[in-house]
Amino acid sequence: MKKIFALLVVALTAAVTVQAQVMKSADLEKYAKQRYGDKWLDAAMNLSGGLTLDKNESLTYQQVIEAPGKKREQLYLMLNYWATATFKDKQAITLNDKESGCIIISSTIANIAEHTGTLNRYSVSITPVIRIDIKDERVRVTYTVQSYDILADISGGWLSMIAADDRTYGDSKRKKDDKTNGMLYDEQWEIAHHYPFVQKDPQKRTCAKALVMTHAYSNAIIDKVEEAIKNGIVGGEDDDW
Repeated sequence: MKKIFALLVVALTAAVTVQAQVMKSADLEKYAKQRYGDKWLDAAMNLSGGLTLDKNESLTYQQVIEAPGKKREQLYLMLNYWATATFKDKQAITLNDKESGCIIISSTIANIAEHTGTLNRYSVSITPVIRIDIKDERVRVTYTVQSYDILADISGGWLSMIAADDRTYGDSKRKKDDKTNGMLYDEQWEIAHHYPFVQKDPQKRTCAKALVMTHAYSNAIIDKVEEAIKNGIVGGEDDDW
């Protein structure tokens, strides 16, 4: 009986984990296309009219979510549960302060955009900083991204001099700062210095999709926080038990 119970617990835990994940890159792309279309240059330009950069030239989104009747302590417990269940990297939650009612999360979502250019192939990842401030009956979510993390593959471009059989096609599976493959190198592209904030951008096609995906992920994060506030992760985190 104990063994059966243990298996049920494991199965339930796995189900909650799957449900609690914010979104994988493939799902995020589908979500972005449904909302903004699949013409990334046009979508990025359309979005840019409603976007502003903060004083640090970061792309920042902020939303206050009302939670009528819920005290700060209750909201903190719900959101702490959501954060720890959603972001499995132990280093992702950089601040978890119950007294001040603040949770800060910094977690990478890898390979949100890829583009093969004339000379290089690029893979884009982002590491948003997600800050959750909690008061009685309200929660403020702030989502900030300053730059794109780029993995460039100098063997992957259309006009690369490397033979096709020797190309590496580097992607996000490569470990950060791994220098064992001389064809791959890391860059950071500041969002403020790229398309659509800068029109004449040699990486505009890469950055157009990256911007749309970054924007879509901010929506997904805020939606998931709001869902956790209203319904919890499994729908049963109330005091009536």
